[in-house]
Amino acid sequence: MDTLELIRTFREVASRGSFSMAARALALSKASVSKYVAELEARLGVRLLNRSTRTVSLTDAGSLLLERSTPLVDMIEHTTAELRQHARRPSGRVRLTAPHGLGHTELPALLARFMTTYPEVSLSLDLDNHVVDMVDEGIDIALRVGRITDANLIVRKLRQVDFAICATPGYWAQHGRPSHPGDLASHDALTYSLAGGSPEWRFEVDGQPFSVPLRSRMEASDAAPLVGVALQGLGVVCLPRLMVQSHLDSGALQAVLDGFTPRDIWLYAAYTQRRHNSAALKALLAFLEEHWREGA
Repeated sequence: MDTLELIRTFREVASRGSFSMAARALALSKASVSKYVAELEARLGVRLLNRSTRTVSLTDAGSLLLERSTPLVDMIEHTTAELRQHARRPSGRVRLTAPHGLGHTELPALLARFMTTYPEVSLSLDLDNHVVDMVDEGIDIALRVGRITDANLIVRKLRQVDFAICATPGYWAQHGRPSHPGDLASHDALTYSLAGGSPEWRFEVDGQPFSVPLRSRMEASDAAPLVGVALQGLGVVCLPRLMVQSHLDSGALQAVLDGFTPRDIWLYAAYTQRRHNSAALKALLAFLEEHWREGA
């Protein structure tokens, strides 16, 4: 046993004047307490306690150790408690990555509320629609739409994502409103850029997945230019409803095929095992989950 624990055992005996009472307080056997005090005396080379069949009293050396050890033990116990509390209190910097669309809509206000709630936490936000290597890039948490398949990550669902197929009233008047997802194949689609793949949109028809290959009039790596071009009446976009809701509310865009959009698309949070015990990361995850659960 380390010397500090031996001193703590000695102090318990000294304060209670009894090996038996000290043993009960420490949840140890009387023999163990006696052994630890004897070991401390052997290490120090002095007798600390006078023992008799009925009483235990301090020697001069024992009195000196009790007096001098009090501030030391108090400081260690106070520091230990403070460190444990600090480990539980969210603090430090959390680096997160999120899609552009989320970063340009509700996420900034949400993160501002989080930082107000947790003033000791700082955030670094990287907007990116692509898969990133979280370890190499030092990312603590990634927010992504769609299933995350990396088995090395811990993944949690945050919220369901509703999509909207929309264009301007003028576009629908000119090209016709589709009544079935397959009708979109002949429309001018405004799509995300895909590396090595052909653009397609996915739907549910009679409870089954249904994919529509598209004629992409314009591709972009971010939703903002796609929405901007759609507002000019030049094509159809398929985007999370959150990103176009204001235009739908104003009537600038009109949604179609609402009954066919998939219902199993989610916003996920992913983080690595090495950050699993971060108090700041746990606080951010809990904050996001609570916000989107209340908004569901």
